[in-house]
Amino acid sequence: MRDELLGPKVENVGVAVVQSLNELNEKLYNVYILNLRDEIIDEILVTSKGYGMNVNSGEKTETSTLRHKIDLLMPNEFALIEPIMEDVFGLSNEYWVSFWSHDKMYDKKFIFVPETISEENMKSIPIIGEKGVLIM
Repeated sequence: MRDELLGPKVENVGVAVVQSLNELNEKLYNVYILNLRDEIIDEILVTSKGYGMNVNSGEKTETSTLRHKIDLLMPNEFALIEPIMEDVFGLSNEYWVSFWSHDKMYDKKFIFVPETISEENMKSIPIIGEKGVLIM
């Protein structure tokens, strides 16, 4: 494959699942995109879906594909992509991110494999300051 078909390498952009508590002290989870680059990224498109095997029935499971648009992220800024339910942590959760920077289009798939979104894998997420799981 020719190198120019691969596109530029995505660096310093990540997707994080972040845990927080609501007013009833119940755990909530949200998915964020983080721009840890020194430049603006814009026209950000994200598709998300979950897929895998149902551990109880052994049947193939797939969630709906959702699409999100974020106009712009400044350097060291983050934005909410979507809330996520604990019910899908046993699936592969895929976030395909595309964006523009300096007249070049970048894209990358970020995949949370089954059971990686868990308490023991959570660490403090840069620029958000909350506990979560980050993929760069």
